Amino acid sequence: MPKVSVAVITQNEAANIEAALLSVSWADEIVLVDSGSTDNTVALARSFGATVVVRGWEGFSAQKNYAASLARNDWVLSIDADERVTTQLAREIKTILEFEPTHHGYRIPRVAYHLGRWIHSTDWHPDPQLRLYNRRFGQWTERRVHESVAVDGSVGLLEKTIEHFPYRNISHHLETIDLYTTLAAEHLFESGQRTSIVKLISHPTFAFVRNYILKGGIRDGIPGFIVSAMNSYYVLLKIAKLWELQNRQS
Repeated sequence: MPKVSVAVITQNEAANIEAALLSVSWADEIVLVDSGSTDNTVALARSFGATVVVRGWEGFSAQKNYAASLARNDWVLSIDADERVTTQLAREIKTILEFEPTHHGYRIPRVAYHLGRWIHSTDWHPDPQLRLYNRRFGQWTERRVHESVAVDGSVGLLEKTIEHFPYRNISHHLETIDLYTTLAAEHLFESGQRTSIVKLISHPTFAFVRNYILKGGIRDGIPGFIVSAMNSYYVLLKIAKLWELQNRQS
């Protein structure tokens, strides 16, 4: 049975890291790359037996690829500090790897807990993420934000889920949106994309309709409405910041 290395990147994640590492304590190895935490993230990680390396921040993809490069095993499970691997998912991963895996990577559904409930709708669910992969055939693509693993070969889909605890509250949600939309707009701008008043009006509107109606946010009550509105606001802010960049250049 191939062994599994868990890879995590952190910065000031003391509030989350214990639960995250506890959920992967079954793995053969845990590698954690920290970007200079000023809290006790590193000490907590080491208390779980993790191999910890402190490295200056070079971007999400670069940090995750570096963490995978430190692993002793080819099969890597990448998680974030605000995620938890369920017992059922751990069992499914072990079963997949018990025999010769038929794919070079596996997407894992993810469910988020926010505003007092699990969100089983909107763009947040099932939100499959390619997190289990053979590092000989895959690596994280270079993106400023919303990075993903690209695998040379076929990709499978697991059934069990990763639990995600992305935000402490609405204020934290807004802070994250502000940061990520800046990175996303910069990526779009550097990729040569430009925007217009039509996109500023239509894209956020459709994002809300997609999240709240087409993807069932309405079923999750007020939290579903808030998440749908926040996802729409994300799109608006990303496009507005792209417009700001292109307007500044002109």
